[in-house]
Formats: sequence, C-alpha cells, structure tokens
Amino acid sequence: MLVVLCCAAGMAVAEEKNIMVTSGSDRATPIAVVPFGWQGGSVLPEDMAEIVGNDLRNSGYYAPIPKQNMISQPTQGSEVIFRDWKALGAQYVMVGNIQPAGGRLQVQYALFNVATEQQVLTGSVSGSTDQLRDMSHYIADQSFEKLTGIKGAFSTRMLYVTAERFSTNSTRYTLQRSDYDGARAVTLLQSREPILSPRYAPDGKRIAYVSFEQKRPRIFVQNIDTGRREQITNFEGLNGAPAFSPDGSRLAFVLSKDGNPEIYIINLGSRQLTRVTNSPAIDTEPFWGKDGSTLYFTSDRGGKPQIYKTSTSGGNAERVTFVGNYNANPKLSADEKTLVMIHRQDGFTNFKVAAQDLERGSVKILTDSTLDESPTVAPNGTMVIYATRQQGRGVLMLVSLNGRVRLPLPTAQGEVREPSWSPYLN
Repeated sequence: MLVVLCCAAGMAVAEEKNIMVTSGSDRATPIAVVPFGWQGGSVLPEDMAEIVGNDLRNSGYYAPIPKQNMISQPTQGSEVIFRDWKALGAQYVMVGNIQPAGGRLQVQYALFNVATEQQVLTGSVSGSTDQLRDMSHYIADQSFEKLTGIKGAFSTRMLYVTAERFSTNSTRYTLQRSDYDGARAVTLLQSREPILSPRYAPDGKRIAYVSFEQKRPRIFVQNIDTGRREQITNFEGLNGAPAFSPDGSRLAFVLSKDGNPEIYIINLGSRQLTRVTNSPAIDTEPFWGKDGSTLYFTSDRGGKPQIYKTSTSGGNAERVTFVGNYNANPKLSADEKTLVMIHRQDGFTNFKVAAQDLERGSVKILTDSTLDESPTVAPNGTMVIYATRQQGRGVLMLVSLNGRVRLPLPTAQGEVREPSWSPYLN
C-alpha cells in the first residue's frame, strides 16, 4: 500500500496558480528530473527519476533534460542553484530523496519553477521496494496535474494479447496486463485458441474479451483479482467487439445471429438483450459516449467503412467522419472533443492512427508507421497506444495526442496486438 502525503508549497508560493501548458506550442517544455538521492546501501532496482521523466515525456508536453547534461544534481530544494538550470534552458526542475524507513522507503520530492525560483509542488510518498514504479508514476501524476490542470494517467494499466507460434498447428495466445508503459506484465489468461478485443470495465476490476476456446467466438467477463470468469454470449455466428457502458452495467457488442453483423446491448444484471442497429451493412466496433446513451461505431453502410453514432435506443445513425476513404475503430478522448481512429487517406493504401477534432472536423495523422490498428486512448486523452508492425513483428507503439512523441513499448515475445487502456485506478 502506498502512503502519500502532499504538502503545500509554503506561504510564499501558495498563490502560484496551475500553469496551463497547451499542445499548440512549437516544442515540449524542458524539464529536469534530477536523479533522486538514496540514503540506503544497496543499489535500488528502479531509477525513480528516470521513470518520472519518461512519464512526462510520453505525454508529449515535456522534454526531460538528459542526466549527462546536468550541471549539478541536487536532492533537496535547498541545494537547487537556479542559474544552473536557467543555463540549460529548463523551465522546471524536480528533486527527490529516498530514505529507508522501517523496512519501507520514504520519498520526498519537490518541483520548482526555474524562471520564478518558486516551489510549485512538494510531497511525500512511501512504499516497498517492489512499489518503486508505483511511487514514480504517482509523482509523475501529481506533477503533471499541477502543471497542466489535467489529471495524470501514468498510474493506469494496459491489456494486450500476445501470440507465440511454435509450429504450423501450435500457437499460444496470452492475455497480459502491464503498466501503461509495458513494464511489469502479468498473465491473466492463456489459451491455444485466439483471444481478441480485451476491454476494461469502468471500475478497473473487470475485463471483457472474446475467446475462441469453444472453437467459435464467445464473449467472457473476468474479474482481474480473482480470475473468476463468466460467459456472456453463446449465439450462433459472430460474437465480438465487447465494450462496457460508462457505469459498467451494460455491455455493447456485435452479433451476427440474425445473418448480418449488428450492434447489440446486454444488461449484465437482467441479461436482457437489445438490438441497436438494423442495417444491411456491417456494423461493428461499438464505443460508448460518456452519457451512456450514445454509441459510436464503424459501418460500411455508405459503401466504405466510416464512423457513425446513434442512440442506444436505436433509430437513425449520424455519420461522423468524412475525411479519407476508410475510418474505423472509434475511440473518444475524455472530453469527447477528439475522435481517435484508424484512418486511410484517399490515394494511399496505408492505415494510420488519426485524430479528428469533432468541433472543427479537421483530421490529424498521429503515426508514421504502417498497418496500424486497435488504437486505445489514455483516460486523460493525452496519449494513444496502438498496434502496428515493426521489423516484421507485431508491436505496440505509444504516441502523444499532440504528435510530439512516438515510441515502441517493451512487451513480451511473439506477436503483440489488441491493446486496451484502463480507466483511472485511483
């Protein structure tokens, strides 16, 4: 269990407001996350400052200054010489100190505005050696929210599926859960049959996915902590693309039991099934609006795959995407101002991850890879993880929504696909 104490920055700086950083600036804000001081004997297994710096970098808002460029390495506020950091162009500097405390670790940290020489944030967090990453993500969350006004999403988790092929007729599929950045992966399910479309419930305690363990696709819901599983569907034909409603009481998915892929909703309590779409086209990949009464989905009812939205009670669907000849797999940012999707432009064959401003209708390409699929958005809307191919292998990539950061995530061996970001877990 993490123990947290956040302190006020002191009377002299209590007046300082949250500094709003917009994604419209030319470059990320330079920040120095100085290696944390360590008062113990043996070397710690994780570098907390490096993890905090990587988190802030991944958001696309901040550019950490390399450790080798630092003129000094203070570990507490009284040691910070602001002219050193001004000379390096840093706008912010973070210092920290780790001390052993009764079998646990106590971490003190402070964040300073270099230009004003004022303390922006100070706090304390404690935990075990095994929780160094948790504490680092927590500090990054606190710092990011203080500086931007946006809740940090670095303490979240990610689901994904790996496929390891041993022979022509032997493949092992594994459902994994990891930190958002791919670290500390644990296995939730293994099968010799495909696992598809894992999705978190809003409470972060349950997941839904498609399993072919019965030699045909069926949807299951599983408790993460206990491993207890419940089969939700057993219809003829396609059973796929599950998505929890915002309150977690319903599940939207795709069935072809009546001959054509359509979107349905099931009440997980009463098991009442409701059909949402009714079209001769293929309707798939539902994604809930935060009001719980709107579904975004992919349909080729206009001739090519595009994204539409409709009421959960059915009725006419409204087309949402018009740029490009292919738009699919819709995901919304937390504020519902941005639609993230798989996109193909007219005249091109490659599929990219793109973001559409729902107010202006403009579309921005976020990735420079090819064959991109399965985008999933951080709960604060600042980052996207997607599956793509790199050097002939399926991998996961992270891209910031402002497009400044693109990097591969470390994952297990085999083909990696189907990422799904968790909600906030605290």
